[in-house]
Amino acid sequence: MVFSSIIFLFYFLPIFFIGYFLAPRRYKNLFILLGSIIFYGFAAPRFIFVILGTTLADFYIVSYMAKETLRPRRIALLCLSLSINLGLLFYFKYSNFFVDNLNKVLSAAGAGTIPWAKLALPIGISFYTFETITYVVDVFRKVHEPLKRFWDYQLYIIFFPKLIAGPIVRFHDIADQVYDRSAYETAEYQLRGLYRFFIGLSKKVLIANVVGHAADMIFALPTDQLGTTTAWIGAISYTFQIYFDFSGYSDMAIGLALMMGFRLPENFMDPYTSTSITDFWRRWHITLGSWMRNYLYIPLGGNRVNSKRRLYFNLWLVFLCSGLWHGAAWGFIIWGAYHGSFLVIERLFLLKWLNKLGKASVIYTFFIVTVGWVLFRLEHFWPSLAYLKRMFSLHSVNNWVPDGNYFFILDCAIFFSFITLVPAGKRLQEKVFFAPYTMRRHYLISFVLLILTFISAGYISSSTFNPFIYFRF
Repeated sequence: MVFSSIIFLFYFLPIFFIGYFLAPRRYKNLFILLGSIIFYGFAAPRFIFVILGTTLADFYIVSYMAKETLRPRRIALLCLSLSINLGLLFYFKYSNFFVDNLNKVLSAAGAGTIPWAKLALPIGISFYTFETITYVVDVFRKVHEPLKRFWDYQLYIIFFPKLIAGPIVRFHDIADQVYDRSAYETAEYQLRGLYRFFIGLSKKVLIANVVGHAADMIFALPTDQLGTTTAWIGAISYTFQIYFDFSGYSDMAIGLALMMGFRLPENFMDPYTSTSITDFWRRWHITLGSWMRNYLYIPLGGNRVNSKRRLYFNLWLVFLCSGLWHGAAWGFIIWGAYHGSFLVIERLFLLKWLNKLGKASVIYTFFIVTVGWVLFRLEHFWPSLAYLKRMFSLHSVNNWVPDGNYFFILDCAIFFSFITLVPAGKRLQEKVFFAPYTMRRHYLISFVLLILTFISAGYISSSTFNPFIYFRF
């Protein structure tokens, strides 16, 4: 049940919010939890017991850890919780990958292969596993007290707006909101949330789906039938698809949460206007970058290591892990190493040159990112290499015909991606997302919401192409 589906928009969403607003204040959290369980169970009924079981184990392990005074025992309980969560993540997400690669090695050596039934991946496991880790680590570090009741902890983990694809919410950022969010449970913030939700829905169905359909058609072409221009159009289309798809989903999640009084962190900040890869990772999937920095990079030593060689290795390793987190395929690992390598190169010398170029360095960043998305999109090394060869060689073959409105939507994607490069664009963005609410603004937003609702619903109902890229992560 993705947010951009008819069943979510016209069945689950209205029924849920009617029930939520009618529920007494003391039962609102319980109602959200029940709705979240139904939301997750609708798509993955077999795996709802996995997430319920792990949250139960985590809650009591962390409760015991918080009460424990002896550090060795606290460390043992920390390791137990991490082992359970990371163990399940590795089992479900990476077992197929490791067994497949091991069987290839065994076959090449003339030995027998390991029989293995493919495992299905629980939806959203990468996201909620990272959130369970923030809970146990934040309590271990005494950043925040553990939650009082099991149902409160389960609500934090399974809260449906962020469950499938984030934003990744660190425990101490949301813990107090579980108990008190009355300051944001107002009509103004509910309207802000609804407005943000439909902006995200529009980004997803009106832009991401259109350019994504073109990308799918082009990437499906045999390599020998792929011209250079078409290959670049496919790569650029996917570059905009993944941004408007994922940032649109984040907007929808932030909006839904705000309608219930929760403030989720921003996840994107105009990433394609970045002036370096370093800058890009401050703006793209911000909550993942924050998680990696606080729970992996800093424990590895961060910037406080004794040598620059170790610093660069830590930086590169973090992005290698980021690639592996996205998926169990060599393409993701190479994509992570690719970005990590550019971060190291920029630290070594390139940032000085890019700073001199100013906004012109946006071209460099967009080029590097677009090439990297090919690795991400195709997931495997050799198909990615073959596609990249077509991008950088002169072939005039063209077996792709664009849809009638493709180039108009592509122009819209370019406009909205780069509009903040000029001061007027920044002011417009601030006004659209964050301007104070007046009565006139209320009426204007209500009118815009009505238009966006009809257009988006019409597109969803008339189109069979409605993928969600991060759904499988």
